[in-house]
Amino acid sequence: MTSLTSLTIAAARDGLKAKQFSALELTDAYLAAMDKARVLNAYIVETPDKARGMAEASDERLAKGEAGPLEGIPLGIKDLFATEGIHTQACSHVLDGFKPNYESTVTSNLWRDGAVMLGKLNMDEFAMGSSNETSYYGNVINPWRRNNSNAALVPGGSSGGSASAVAAHICAAATATDTGGSIRQPAAFTGTVGIKPTYGRCSRWGVVAFASSLDQAGPIARDVRDAAIMLKSMASVDPKDTTSVDVPVPDYEAAIGRPIKGLRVGIPKEYRVDGMPAEIDALWAKGAQWLKEQGAEIVEISLPHTKFALPAYYIVAPAEASSNLARYDGVRYGLRVPGEDIVDMYEKSRAAGFGREVQRRILIGTYVLSAGYYDAYYVRAQKVRTLIKRDFDAAWNKVDVVLTPATPSPAFAPGEITDPVQMYLNDIFTVTVNMAGLPGIAVPAGLSADGLPMGLQLIGKPFDEETLFQTAAAIEQAAGGYTAKPWW
Repeated sequence: MTSLTSLTIAAARDGLKAKQFSALELTDAYLAAMDKARVLNAYIVETPDKARGMAEASDERLAKGEAGPLEGIPLGIKDLFATEGIHTQACSHVLDGFKPNYESTVTSNLWRDGAVMLGKLNMDEFAMGSSNETSYYGNVINPWRRNNSNAALVPGGSSGGSASAVAAHICAAATATDTGGSIRQPAAFTGTVGIKPTYGRCSRWGVVAFASSLDQAGPIARDVRDAAIMLKSMASVDPKDTTSVDVPVPDYEAAIGRPIKGLRVGIPKEYRVDGMPAEIDALWAKGAQWLKEQGAEIVEISLPHTKFALPAYYIVAPAEASSNLARYDGVRYGLRVPGEDIVDMYEKSRAAGFGREVQRRILIGTYVLSAGYYDAYYVRAQKVRTLIKRDFDAAWNKVDVVLTPATPSPAFAPGEITDPVQMYLNDIFTVTVNMAGLPGIAVPAGLSADGLPMGLQLIGKPFDEETLFQTAAAIEQAAGGYTAKPWW
């Protein structure tokens, strides 16, 4: 029989219903695989007892014919999502020892539908990073290797643990979050599928905040169908999150396999950036050709304010972060470093608790919000954001979906990029989607000359994730699947 951990969610769901194996057997197979893959540092907390208890409950429901949409499916949870009574620290020292007495809405939805929790996944501290090197718990290792090389590679960030765990088959799928590309970039680096839904599609309640107007939860999965199954369970309106939107959640899985004949696919000329590797450009052209061969119409479009997206993002996101992270003061929970007085205690606790990248972004954010600079930086960046959204609004009159590269390069080695600005450039193709509140999906589309996965990105109209799944499935079918060879 095929190894249980190699099954997609869809295949595992069918196997469980056919009683080919039990939820407990499936969970035990994943726990054994996790044990062998600790070198990847994908999990920071494993919850085997809880997982087995949830799996046994799933087996009881399966026996009664009361299975939920994700019944018995073992998942990994990014450390940004509050899980009741279990480590939730955003991979930061400042939240040392914090175990919430509540559950995030997204994870509540997953448990309602029968999913099983394997543990909490590593990530960049407070989701600030593009390589998973800012985590207090050390960097995650990508399951992929370059051809004829044993050198470690990063899995991307901030959802690096989620992407690495899915690619290494040590969870069936994982929750993730995306503020400027933190689902799509790691998915592209690991040969997995990641979708950032429309802003407001998933509740942010119980998710540790980075930049509240940009953050959005979504899944990382092995293929497009699994991502569709996951998002159907994760998405919901939530009275506890006033930014969640009360629109029906479609059956995304039904969009898989729909023909794309007549679909208008936009190719934005502004995404042809200087210094982009030839193989990324070639992959983009190949993706457009695949869609054309399946009956789609390729349309060149212009998104003229794209070049301002990255600098505007790195004003808006740190500004919101500096405000959101002010609550971590050593008083109510988390790390407390004693001081001579309360101000000294605040300063010492925050200095010891936050890593360098988080400190950098807090300082940038505080600066752009300060008197005399607020209008010059923050207000201007918000105006640019409006213009970026208008560019897309105009484009939707001509096209149904936009095709771009997901990343400017394949995965790189830990420590290879030390300049913060160069690291921020990893988000060059993804930040526009967050600034405009749109849905975007990264789908594996090929391998580099070094044998590393490369992804393409599809951007959709607000709340039209169905078209993204439909189009991504067409690319997936043309490209074929890519699986990391276990070296660990």
